[in-house]
Amino acid sequence: MTASDQAPEPKPAATVLLVRDQPEFQVLMVKRHHQIDFASGALVFPGGKTHGGDADERWTSHAIGWDDLDAVQRTLRVGAIREAFEETGILLAQTAQGAPFEDPCDVAVRSAVDAGEVAFIDVVRELDVRLRLDELAIFARWITPTIMPKRFDTWFYAMSAPPGQVAACDGRETVDAEWISPSEAIRLAASGERTIIFPTLMNLKLLAEAEGAQDCLARARQRRLVTVLPKVSVENGERVLVLPPDAGYGSVSQPLRLLGA
Repeated sequence: MTASDQAPEPKPAATVLLVRDQPEFQVLMVKRHHQIDFASGALVFPGGKTHGGDADERWTSHAIGWDDLDAVQRTLRVGAIREAFEETGILLAQTAQGAPFEDPCDVAVRSAVDAGEVAFIDVVRELDVRLRLDELAIFARWITPTIMPKRFDTWFYAMSAPPGQVAACDGRETVDAEWISPSEAIRLAASGERTIIFPTLMNLKLLAEAEGAQDCLARARQRRLVTVLPKVSVENGERVLVLPPDAGYGSVSQPLRLLGA
């Protein structure tokens, strides 16, 4: 039996890159709580595993773009928006009047959704809004290598941030929320001032190629999606993770020792 045969099945996950041009090209990132078992203390994009409620058929009346997506994309996009709501308090939705939703989101409600005590769809129905599934542009897809004990099949989406909403961490999974330029985040990681895990760093570098929020979204929609499943190779006697050469990240090999593997 090979290592691949023994590898755990990756769990579906979704994350969202909320971008804006105020006062410069920035993306919203959150700092993971130090007690979280995955990427503790790291600067990440809001996101996480999908839940059963993300596939609820009742979303058909409460999500714009539902009929244009397959079941997998529906679930992933609802999950991405739910995670952003739980972790940052930003709800990517439209009001019954057709305007972007801009009201502050109650921290207690966010915590209840996160804990599974309140269904996310019930919150959305009560607010009388519809999720903007149609505005999420596929940015990337990464699958955790088979050598890792915890594996995720993560879809990255990009979307323009609603101008009227303020990000605030939930205090449980995330302890800080900040708008930061992709280049500054990369610099902070290189200097050791911030911890940024490999997939996040690679997508920050891809993000930094854009000239602004709209250019980022246009590039995402035009880019051919290549699923990134890093492979283990050996370079100069050292084991490294190698990315697919046509995935848009250039020639990349990451020493496994830097990943703790």
